[in-house]
Amino acid sequence: MARKLITGNHAAGHALALAGEANRGGRGCTGGAYPITPQTEIIEYLLNFPFTKGRIVPVESEHSAMAVCIGASLAGARAFTASSSNGLAYMTENVFCAGYYRLPIVMVAVNRTLGPPWNIWSDQGDALALRDAPWIQFFCDTHQEVLDTVLVAFRVGEDRRVLLPVLVSMDAFILSHTTSETDLPEQHAVDRFLPTCDIPHCLDQQHPVTVGGLIWPRETASQRWEIDQAFRNVEPVFEQARREFADVFGRSVGGPISAIGTEDAEVVLVASGAIACTAADVVHERRRAGERIGLIKVKLFRPFLGTAIRRALGKATKVGVLDRNYAPGWAGSSGTTCGPSCREHRAFWYRTT
Repeated sequence: MARKLITGNHAAGHALALAGEANRGGRGCTGGAYPITPQTEIIEYLLNFPFTKGRIVPVESEHSAMAVCIGASLAGARAFTASSSNGLAYMTENVFCAGYYRLPIVMVAVNRTLGPPWNIWSDQGDALALRDAPWIQFFCDTHQEVLDTVLVAFRVGEDRRVLLPVLVSMDAFILSHTTSETDLPEQHAVDRFLPTCDIPHCLDQQHPVTVGGLIWPRETASQRWEIDQAFRNVEPVFEQARREFADVFGRSVGGPISAIGTEDAEVVLVASGAIACTAADVVHERRRAGERIGLIKVKLFRPFLGTAIRRALGKATKVGVLDRNYAPGWAGSSGTTCGPSCREHRAFWYRTT
């Protein structure tokens, strides 16, 4: 394993490429490729990778990039892509399709502000706009976590107890374009960790079927219920994948939530993504000054582990959710607007207090 000074985009591209190559003994890998700032370097990395049994397909839009992934995954290949901001918005139709087809596609989202007016800086609203799509969502706060979480995403999404697509998010520029020392796994280690992709409902020429046909409302309700049951399996499958990841690579990929100093805290901050790193530094500094303050870092946003988060809050009397996003048209009791992740936390706390 080599340690190199690389960008977050390099880390994401490297992980996607090695995961795809790990399926060379199966039906190979495919990715749909369309550039958008600030994730373009991920696509460039993939286009230049010498896959043994795989192909990256340049297309004319983000909508088509996800369509390529859907077709590849239905054919049994390991499929992946990357996008950002308005690109994620443009592919939304196919994002929902991929989830409802139960295809374990992995997509890296480099979180950027939706426009207009155009702003290329970090804003998690692009990923959070998809929070009702049937996708698992992870948020990462370091370069190493980006790389490791991408690998774990394939294990979780492809598990037959789950079979759902996975979105792995990192903050634009703060992670995507900065550099940090990162451990880069070698192909043989990724081969050990990722089994051959086996999608049970992939297409079979000997037994042709219709995909995405017309159904009745009661069947839709049944399908949605099955997806909800799959989401209930995500946490235990993730925990198993974390243990096996540590066995293979010798480090932890991080838990679904992480608590710092919350056992005696009066005030607790809640954050996801790179802002959690800054918040952790602040918490350590203030605790050295004698303040009873804590932090909860939420890595796994979908499924939303409200019970675990509520338990981690301990006896805190004040909670501050640090949002890097905006949700118009909703205001709390004080009349102030908050972001979508804050709304999720508040809604759960009100149900349980």
